Amino acid sequence: MTPALGEIWVYLSTTPLLGLTLTLLAYQAAYRLYRRADHHPLLNPVLLAVVMLVAVLTLTGTDYQTYFDGAQFVHFLLGPATVALAIPLHAQWHRLRSMALPLLATLLFGSLTAALSAVGIAALLGASRESMMSLAPKSVTTPIAMGVAERLGGLPSLTAVLVIGTGILGAVGARYIYGLLRIEDHAVRGFAIGLASHGIGTARAFQVSEQAGAFAALAMGLNALVTALSLPWILPWLERLFA
Repeated sequence: MTPALGEIWVYLSTTPLLGLTLTLLAYQAAYRLYRRADHHPLLNPVLLAVVMLVAVLTLTGTDYQTYFDGAQFVHFLLGPATVALAIPLHAQWHRLRSMALPLLATLLFGSLTAALSAVGIAALLGASRESMMSLAPKSVTTPIAMGVAERLGGLPSLTAVLVIGTGILGAVGARYIYGLLRIEDHAVRGFAIGLASHGIGTARAFQVSEQAGAFAALAMGLNALVTALSLPWILPWLERLFA
């Protein structure tokens, strides 16, 4: 960075809204690339925006807290945005009622499988207890996952990274998995990606169709509830099993 640009950055870094501006610009640029590539899943806008932001913060030597002082406004909007997902879900109410039992079974098995498989594989590979507890809620939306990880004795900061990675992986790879398994129903597709890849997967589902997005939102919310209630009871038993 040249001295002139360095001085400008030092001035701008004192502005609380710098983080918000960087976040919006990064996502807008990433989404344009995504659209120009005809929505290719490998160019997921969340992934591209994260890479851009990490590059900018690293090159400028800006610490995360300085960035988050402004970006927290986006973080705050996650709550209202999540509540607003009930609107498209209400439009799918009749389909939801007809699929209630299969969805409930999928929710229970999918939620437990996502957590227990991660912990089991980590234990077999010799991971520490903190790492295993951080991995357990990886398929739950970030605020709840961090709270669950902290209660279990994990590292909330590590959990946040794992949650984002899980969401991006699901958003990028789900299309290919559905094609391989020949799954065409948008409700089924949406519920599966919402269950496995929380908010990032739900955002991807809405790009496919409103029905897929609605069922993804339902899965995301219910999975957070089931995971938060079940893991504190189940994981101690699992720890004894792998001890």
